[in-house]
Amino acid sequence: MELLPAHDPYAAFRYRAFRLFSISYVLAVIGSQMLATTIQWDLYERTNDELSIALVGLVNAVPLIVLALPAGHVADSFSRKRVLITTQVFLAAAPLALAILNLWYRYGVSHWLTLSILGANSVALTFARPARSSIIPRLLPRTAYPNAFAWMSSLFETAAWIGPAVAGGLIVFGVGASYFIAGLCLVGCMALTLFLPDDVPSRVERHEPAWQSLSAGIRFVFGSPLILAAMTLDLLAVLLGGSVYLLPVFARLLEVGPIGYGWLRSMPAIGAFLMAVVQAHRRPSPHAGRALLWAVAVFGLATMVFGWSQNFWLSLAMLFIIGASDNVSVIIRQTLIQTLTPDAMRGRVSAVNQVFIGASNELGGVESGITAKYFGPVASVVGGGIGTLLVVLGVALKWPQIRRLGSLRELTATPDTLPSDDETKP
Repeated sequence: MELLPAHDPYAAFRYRAFRLFSISYVLAVIGSQMLATTIQWDLYERTNDELSIALVGLVNAVPLIVLALPAGHVADSFSRKRVLITTQVFLAAAPLALAILNLWYRYGVSHWLTLSILGANSVALTFARPARSSIIPRLLPRTAYPNAFAWMSSLFETAAWIGPAVAGGLIVFGVGASYFIAGLCLVGCMALTLFLPDDVPSRVERHEPAWQSLSAGIRFVFGSPLILAAMTLDLLAVLLGGSVYLLPVFARLLEVGPIGYGWLRSMPAIGAFLMAVVQAHRRPSPHAGRALLWAVAVFGLATMVFGWSQNFWLSLAMLFIIGASDNVSVIIRQTLIQTLTPDAMRGRVSAVNQVFIGASNELGGVESGITAKYFGPVASVVGGGIGTLLVVLGVALKWPQIRRLGSLRELTATPDTLPSDDETKP
């Protein structure tokens, strides 16, 4: 009987470049989450209108939809390290500008000026995301991909609960303090990115017309049933079942104040963090497709219970389950994308994924804000949970390949998906 090789739960961290990237990534997520948490609270407190939440989602969504494909092309055409450094200048400037403006204007910054700065931040973030996602496989070998993405998800969720929790505590002293600390985190991220190894752009089809090169990521995704099914599942589930944008409203309904709001905002990330740690220490599931479908179904059920809950602790528990179940789908989807996509197209495919997932998250905020305004926050969230369950059923019937998906270790990659030995030395 052949023995399976020992599973190394820390395989990705054996590589120095990945360790360095991980620290900078944590700082980036903490800063970005603090900024998002503070802006949502700031605008809702000043306007007392759910439509202000919808506007935040819209301002975040438009750059994603309009610029994601060019951003992916940039990530495949230029040094991804340089793209990251350039975008991080603007990402750090946005919260620092809001901090300075809040000190200057005694009664708070105009919400239109706040939304304008958020829009500039969203443009920079749109270009940063595909560069950040596509640089990871250049830092370590393919065999470490599932472990790397499990840990990246874990690190993201750790930072994603620290950021809102810290922001909730700082908002007590004023939103300016929270904006300022967010800016400092992003400055630290930029400083660490300078020490990442230089990367050479992969083979981009420079002989192709510009539009064909930009749309190559779309063609690849729609020609890959597994990737398309996973992206569609997350797109519709997040669009319908997202409740994070309405947390300022539920914090007021539950009468918990800014600190309670910070913990509500953090709880999905805490659940996702613990699930990511569990997944990093376990062998990949032998039935990844079924695990993906069940995880999104649990996400929908927990969303429904959260919408009905009138108890702070039950609400926290449901948000914990929402985060844990979402983490399962995130790791499976990211592993699918990065393993099945050739390196020369990773930036553009990551950009398509950004539109599917990122834009749907922000448009989910628009949908949540509008439905909460006219039907109430409870109906908005519960209806979204029901819609998520219907999405799971529809995807399972439309793409039977996702039901049959086995172990992620058995996925087939093209030769240029694999980095060279020199690129992945510990």
